[in-house]
Amino acid sequence: MRITWITNDNSAPSVVDYGTKEGKYTMTSQGESTSYSYLLYSSGKIHHVVIGPLEDNTIYYYRCGGQGLEFQFKTPPSQFPLSLAVVGDLGQTSWTKSTLDHIKQCEHDMLLLPGDLSYADFMQHLWDSFGTLVEPLASTRPWMVTEGNHEKEHILFLESGFQSYNARWKMPYEESGSTSNLYYSFEVAGAHIIMLGSYTDYDESSDQYAWLKSDLAKADRKKTPWLIVLLHAPWYNSNWAHQGEGDSMMAAMEPLLYAAHVDMVIAGHVHAYERAERVYNGRLDPCGAVHITIGDGGNREGLAHSLQESELWSRRAKDHELHPCPLDLAQERR
Repeated sequence: MRITWITNDNSAPSVVDYGTKEGKYTMTSQGESTSYSYLLYSSGKIHHVVIGPLEDNTIYYYRCGGQGLEFQFKTPPSQFPLSLAVVGDLGQTSWTKSTLDHIKQCEHDMLLLPGDLSYADFMQHLWDSFGTLVEPLASTRPWMVTEGNHEKEHILFLESGFQSYNARWKMPYEESGSTSNLYYSFEVAGAHIIMLGSYTDYDESSDQYAWLKSDLAKADRKKTPWLIVLLHAPWYNSNWAHQGEGDSMMAAMEPLLYAAHVDMVIAGHVHAYERAERVYNGRLDPCGAVHITIGDGGNREGLAHSLQESELWSRRAKDHELHPCPLDLAQERR
C-alpha cells in the first residue's frame, strides 16, 4: 500500500510507522518525496511511502512522519466477495460531500475513480482542499484513480500537463510495467483492473497501446476471472454531452479488449449515469463488455440532462432506479 500525504515542513521525514494494534507500531517504512511549482504556486512536501507486505482483510493503524495523528485503514480481501465503490467526476461541492457521505455508509473494500478528481483547473490550492475533503475516506480504504481532462492543466509555453496529478496521485504504474502514471493495472482479490489514459497517446503506435496489449496477455483468468477497465471519456454514450469524444480511442483499443474478453468498462466525463448491454463495435454482442458511465459524482458543472434517442445497447431506461454504490464482484462472472 502506498501512503501519500503533504507537509508544509520541508524537513519532515518520509516515514510511516504502522501495526495491527492501535497505538502500537511494530513496523516502519521509508519512502520518497517530491514537490512542484506551478505559476506562482509552490506545493508542500509530497511524501510517498510504500508499506508492507500486508495481510489481506486486516485493519492497520499508522502515523505519518514519525508523529501526529493516528489513522487506520483496512486492506482488501484476497478472495471473493469483493466490494468496489465507483465514482467519477467528483469535484468539491455540497453534492460531492453528499456522495462521499453515501460511500462512507457503504461497506466497500476499495474506491475506483475514472478521472476528474479535484476540478482545481489551474488553481492549485484547490488540490490541497480536495485532499482535505477526501482524507476521511481515502485514509481508510485504497483509492485507485486515473486522469480526466480536468487533470491536464496544461498552459502552452508555460506549464506541462498533469504536473499536479502526477506529483500528488502516484499510482502503481512502474509495478505494472507501465512507463507513465497515466495508465497502469493492478490486481485485487479475483479482479485484474486496468486504468487507461484517455488524454495520452493511445493509437496503435503508442506506448500505451503496446503496454495494454502486453498487460492483457499477462492476465490469468483462473486467478483473476474478472477483467475490468476504467478510463475517462466513455466509448458508448447516448448523452449529447461529450458526444463522440471517446470514438478514436475506442477504434484503436476496443478490439484488444474484445479479444481479451474484458467484462466491464467504466467511464466518467459525462455527468450522468448510463449502463449498456454487452456491446462491441456499436452492436449488441454477448461476448462484448458491459459499459458503464458514472460521471455524476458531484462536480460544480452539474448534471448532463440532454439525451439522444436511446441506443439499442443502452439500458438507461431500465436502470434509472439502480444504485451506483457499491459494485459487488462474486466468482460467477456471467
